[in-house]
Amino acid sequence: MSFDPRSIPVDPAASEALARHGLEYRLLDPDDDAAMRGWVEAEHRGFHHARPRDVDRAYDLAVASERRVHGVYDPQAADPSVPVATVDGWPTGLSVPGGRSVDAWAVSAVTVAPTHRRRGIARALMEGELANARNAGAAIAMLTVTEATIYGRYGYAPAAMAATITIDRRRAHWIGPDAPGRVHFVEPAELRETAPAIIRRAVARTPGEIDRWPGIIDRGLGLVDPDGDGGRRVRGARYDDEHGQPQGYVAYHISREPNEPGFVDIDVLVTATDDAERALWRFLIEQDFVTGVRGRLRSVEEPLAWLLEDPRAVTVSELVDHLWVRVLDPVEALGARKYGLAGTLDLEVADPLHHASGRFRLVVGERGRAEVERLDDADAGPARHALKLGVQELGAIYLGGARPSVLARAGRIAQSTSGSLVLADRMFAGERAPHLSIWF
Repeated sequence: MSFDPRSIPVDPAASEALARHGLEYRLLDPDDDAAMRGWVEAEHRGFHHARPRDVDRAYDLAVASERRVHGVYDPQAADPSVPVATVDGWPTGLSVPGGRSVDAWAVSAVTVAPTHRRRGIARALMEGELANARNAGAAIAMLTVTEATIYGRYGYAPAAMAATITIDRRRAHWIGPDAPGRVHFVEPAELRETAPAIIRRAVARTPGEIDRWPGIIDRGLGLVDPDGDGGRRVRGARYDDEHGQPQGYVAYHISREPNEPGFVDIDVLVTATDDAERALWRFLIEQDFVTGVRGRLRSVEEPLAWLLEDPRAVTVSELVDHLWVRVLDPVEALGARKYGLAGTLDLEVADPLHHASGRFRLVVGERGRAEVERLDDADAGPARHALKLGVQELGAIYLGGARPSVLARAGRIAQSTSGSLVLADRMFAGERAPHLSIWF
């Protein structure tokens, strides 16, 4: 989707719902510096961040200027120029099984001030973003969550898990194969030149990853404030394959007390090939004078334990439901991804908000590509295999992160005939576990 997201009309339903509580729902103009600064202040306050420094504010303003930014304002507040709620959204690609991308709408910066609870603000914001997504032509809406009990009521479901991976350096002895290329120390500013091309390939091979924007690449490399304490701590390394082509990079920092071994924290690890993944993990865990390595928001299927003599050197913790997706257009969404088995499956989808309701026929060919059509009750005809499910369940299985049979055991999916769940499990299975390695 290539267009200005601010060209979408303001959702009248959200405006009317908030007006009934004496509140104003505004779409901000990125050229209105005062309004944007007030929005940034509110967003920092909502996430309990410190008041932004000038460098942080400049970064946030630059990022927000590329998005559709909404604020909710209370004319009776002590400072009516600062919104009591915030949200932003933008069109982007979401990687799906098979190396393709589907048009999606990312939702972020959702905050509501504790002084303004129970006024319908969150509902107006979330339903307004679904309207924005539909108006933008997105097949999927998505977000990363700090709380898991809010977004299900709007049709979102966890679709990609993430975990913290910690390696005990003292027990980590590498037994994996050597990579044919080389790892080089590279300054973060130099890495920035090759990072976008590596990221594009890495994102394409992993369902659940989303397109990156320039600001988040800079932040991962410590370039937002390169002369600050945090920026100067960041070290970078790049893996080039045997042909000299960059295929992966890592940015990390080491925390340590004077005269004590340090601990490696990974800021960003991006790999476009398996060789790059292995080489950079080996580089990280074979650092001298460190006790361990930690990577957050890593895949639940990291191969690292199989590359070490002692798999117990690897600890998996903080398993979280990181990426939540909401299907808006089942025909487009289901048709975008590749499937693991040929077959025909009908999906009867219930959606309380009526974006994705209906019956859909999914016909997958021998190469895993699908044709999807919406069926009318009058001419649908009988289907040998069919599932009955809600829009949340459809989102949960969409990227292959949850098996339909598991949701059926929880009473959340029903099959029409014996064998429908077996077929669905094999059809929706992906080659890689879905994974999102960033917050947005």
